[in-house]
Amino acid sequence: PKAGFFERMKQAVSRTRESLSSKIEGIVALTRTVDESTLEGLETALLTSDLGVQTTTRILDALRDRARRQAIDGGEELRALLKAQLRAILEAPQRPVSCPETPPKVIFLVGVNGTGKTTSAGKLAAWSRSQGRSVLLCAADTFRAAAIEQLEIWASRSGVEMIKTRQGGDPAAVLYDAIAAAKARKIDDLYVDTAGRLHTKTGLMDELEKMRRTAQRLIPDAPHEVLLVMDATTGQNGLQQARLFTQAAGVTGILLTKLDGTAKGGIAVAIAQELNLPVRFAGVGEQMTDLLEFSPAAFVDSLLE
Repeated sequence: PKAGFFERMKQAVSRTRESLSSKIEGIVALTRTVDESTLEGLETALLTSDLGVQTTTRILDALRDRARRQAIDGGEELRALLKAQLRAILEAPQRPVSCPETPPKVIFLVGVNGTGKTTSAGKLAAWSRSQGRSVLLCAADTFRAAAIEQLEIWASRSGVEMIKTRQGGDPAAVLYDAIAAAKARKIDDLYVDTAGRLHTKTGLMDELEKMRRTAQRLIPDAPHEVLLVMDATTGQNGLQQARLFTQAAGVTGILLTKLDGTAKGGIAVAIAQELNLPVRFAGVGEQMTDLLEFSPAAFVDSLLE
């Protein structure tokens, strides 16, 4: 039997939890009452888990303010206060997911090459099907060699159909065909795998805007979601890339891949704090079902159980 959701999240963040928890245990074991040296130790622990300077500063300022008003009594209270801070940061950008009155719901996947964008499209297709929804995939990454073939494999694995064109074809044209097909077949969810691009590649960013206009010609409020696929192992470097990318692409949420492969899972908190975007999904392995709908409460509890 599959592990429950919480157990799977625990497994995914195990490397981050081991790193962070061992540091926190070491800090609180040295003192019964939390003082400035304790907080400085905590600051180092948070930074090495990739929460980033801005997020860590916010958390430490709140804890210092609390300590001034009322003493923090030992490690358990510190842990509880830290959990509350992390959860508040992660929950702040959460917002209801846009769903159209009439299907299809159009979801763009954007990001740079190598983050796991095409794989994530396949996993999302499987996730939607597990929710009882019908799915169509659109292979609009026509520039990267083998991207179409890779998505075709994932479509087959997840039991969904795919609309494609030849390599080097017009992404907006294949998107037009995919939306028309989704409308005709009354498909619930259309996932669009767009070309990997950097924010500095003006031509590709213009292509993404052209795709947005194409979608809106057929469905005025499309795309309903734009998920930026980020690789958790790139940490703060990926965050800077995402910050610049988000300005141009109208991103509504983050799909964080390879969360299981890093001790720097704190990047999820930094995303919420610095980009003001919700983490919507977390990739936690190589299998088709290794995609979890992100839960701030489960993430924080898994990190600091």
